[in-house]
Amino acid sequence: MDTLSYKTISANSATVQKEWIVVDANGAVLGRLASQIAKILRGKHKPSFTPHVDCGDNVIVINADKIRLTGKKMTDKEYIRHTGHPGGQRFATPREILAKHPGRVVEMAVKGMLPKNRLGRRLFTNLFVYAGGAHPHAAQQPKEVKF
Repeated sequence: MDTLSYKTISANSATVQKEWIVVDANGAVLGRLASQIAKILRGKHKPSFTPHVDCGDNVIVINADKIRLTGKKMTDKEYIRHTGHPGGQRFATPREILAKHPGRVVEMAVKGMLPKNRLGRRLFTNLFVYAGGAHPHAAQQPKEVKF
C-alpha cells in the first residue's frame, strides 16, 4: 500500500451531529444506567468520537424517582457534602435525597462518571432529569432508547 487510503476525522463544534435521546429509568439499576448515560453524553458510541470535543447527544431521563439500588444501598450508602463552615459536614442516604429531590441521585451518579474538567462540566449541561413520565422537550423529537 503506497498511499494512505483513509484520513483520521476530528470532530469539532461545527461538524458534530447532536441528537436528543429519551431514557426511561423505571426499575433500572442506578449504576448501570448512569454508565450508559455517561457514554452517550460523552459521545463514545459514535464513530466520530473526539476526546476533547462535546460530540455526545442530549439525554432526557424520565421516571428518575423509580430508580433501583441493589443490596442495602438505599439505606446504607452515604452521600457526603460540606457547607463550607467549620463542622459543616452533612450526610444523606439515597432514600432521603429521593424524598426531597427525586432526580438528584441520577444526576450525581452520572456526574461522577464524566471527566472532572471544563469539558465534563459542559457535558453535564446536556443531561435533563425528570421525576415523572413527562418532559417538556417534545419539540426536539427525541428518540426512545432501551438499555
